[in-house]
This record gives sequence, structure tokens and C-alpha cells, in this order.
Amino acid sequence: MDPLLLDSVTLSWGPDLLVASLAGAAERVLGRPADELVGRPLSETLGVSAGTARDLHEHATPGGAVEHLASARDGHTVCLRVTALLLEGEGRAASVVNLTALLDGAPPLQISKLASSLSHEIRNPLSSVKMAVQTLARNPDLSDRDRRRLTIANREIRTMERMLWLLSEYGRDTPPATELTSVRALFQEAAGMVEEELSERRVQLEFHEEGGGEFPKVKADPGRLRPVLSQLLLNVAQGLAPGSHLWIKLVRSGKGVRAVLADPSSAVLSEERGTLYEPFGSRLARGAGLSLAVLRRVMNGHGGQFEAEGDGNPGTLYTLTFAG
Repeated sequence: MDPLLLDSVTLSWGPDLLVASLAGAAERVLGRPADELVGRPLSETLGVSAGTARDLHEHATPGGAVEHLASARDGHTVCLRVTALLLEGEGRAASVVNLTALLDGAPPLQISKLASSLSHEIRNPLSSVKMAVQTLARNPDLSDRDRRRLTIANREIRTMERMLWLLSEYGRDTPPATELTSVRALFQEAAGMVEEELSERRVQLEFHEEGGGEFPKVKADPGRLRPVLSQLLLNVAQGLAPGSHLWIKLVRSGKGVRAVLADPSSAVLSEERGTLYEPFGSRLARGAGLSLAVLRRVMNGHGGQFEAEGDGNPGTLYTLTFAG
């Protein structure tokens, strides 16, 4: 199949709104093979209501009328771009593109265009607020209550700084400047970025290196990986009991290294699977709704992979594969 057609199908139907023919990547676009859809109602094929299918039929034009439809698919929603053509007689045809699949892994255009500017504009006033809070904290006459308030304010400032970085990174389209480095060192440096948060929870990082011996170094841009890894560590730590160990298992993977983290306190819900790596599409992020989307994007940009999946028990396994 032409790679350019991987996210599209063409179909035709008559006045009875039953699909007469279908060609293209039916399973990828419509969720079912073509032989199961030919002869079925147009509404069922597209995953829309009967009324929406009727409107599509009536709005077709000789030049093609473009409609964007929300298609129900296995408990989640897929966006379809449908160009409906009016044929001779009462027939209709359409080209259907699965925009959700086509744009999988790409940042929304609005974020790409605005993220850097928005992050910069917010960072400047936030820096002033941060300096003011630090100045107040040096006042020896503050009450215990006011000191607790400043502690909370400092914690929230750090949260905002991480969120601004994630927003900026999600919209970045420049390749990473990689160097060879140790995966263990990357995680240790990432933990240092959230040291105060981990200390508050008395959570300690522990490594299990499967197989022993010296692990290969991997290609990484530490400046771009450390922040996303630190947010992942914090996401996991927030679900652990105080005084727990946060275990990271390291395994050789070809010329690279695979890191596995277990989060026993949360699980991937079936209705989240279609939106797991979309901004704010999963509750696994625990208040950092961009973190999974950004982590996958950064790992893919490094030639690696990131997956979050159920482990057969209540809990989630995070698997990061770093390219060697």
C-alpha cells in the first residue's frame, strides 16, 4: 500500500446509506477490515449517528464538501476528515482521513506556535514572584504559619517551572544534541531536580541492574531528558508511601538500555488507552498532564521508546528504551 494512504480510505454509498465499496486502510482509519464494512450502514461504518450520516449524504457536492466528524471507536473518540462527493444520479463517494492517527505523536499546531513565547512570557513574572518569596523567607520574624505558607508557595513555584518547561518542550521541533551518557546517571541527575519533593516524601531512588557488569552508554541530550525523567520520578513518588524506595530496573536492550519503573498505586484504564499520550489525556500524570505526552515525544526524538502499560495487577509499568 502507498505509505501516503495509510491513514485514509475511499468509500461509496447510495441513497439507502449502505456502503457499496471501500478501499484503503480500513482497519487503521475505521477500526474494522473492509469486508466487514461493505454493505453496512454508513453511520455504523463511520462511527457516527444516523442523523450525522444523513447530513453528510445531503451536504455532498460535485467539488467535495469537507466535514470533520467525531467517530466513536472502542470507548474513545477519533477525529475523521471526510470529503463527500456528489456523483451522477443519487450516488455519493467520500475520502476519509483519520486525523487522530495521522497526527499521532505530533504536537498541536497551536502549542507548536505559541509554546516558547508563552513559556517565556510567564517565566519573567514568575521569576519576580520567586525572588519575592525567597526574600520573605529570609525574614527571621516570620511566624511558623507564615513559614509553612512560604514552603507551599516555593513548592508551587517549582511545579509551575516544571509545567512551563514541559509546555515548551512539547512544542519544540529541533533535534536533540546527543552525547554518550549513562542511563543511571541520567536518572540520578533527574532525581536531583526534584530532590526537595522526594525528600518531603522520604522516597529514595534504588537501582537494580539486571545481569551485572558495565552497562553501555546511550545517546542522550541530558538537558532535554533530565526534566522529563524528573517529572516521571515525581509522578511515581507521589503514589508511594512515605519512606518507600523507588526502584528502577535497568536491562540491556541490544546496544542500548531499557529502564523499567513500577507505579503500584495507579493503573491504565481501558477508556484512557486511546488518549494516554495526549496532553491531559490520562490521570496517570497526577497533576502534570503534559508529562506522559512530552516524555514519549522526547524519547522518540532520541530514537528510543516510552510505554505505559498495566502489569497484570493494580499498577502501571513505565518502560523507557534508550538507544545506544
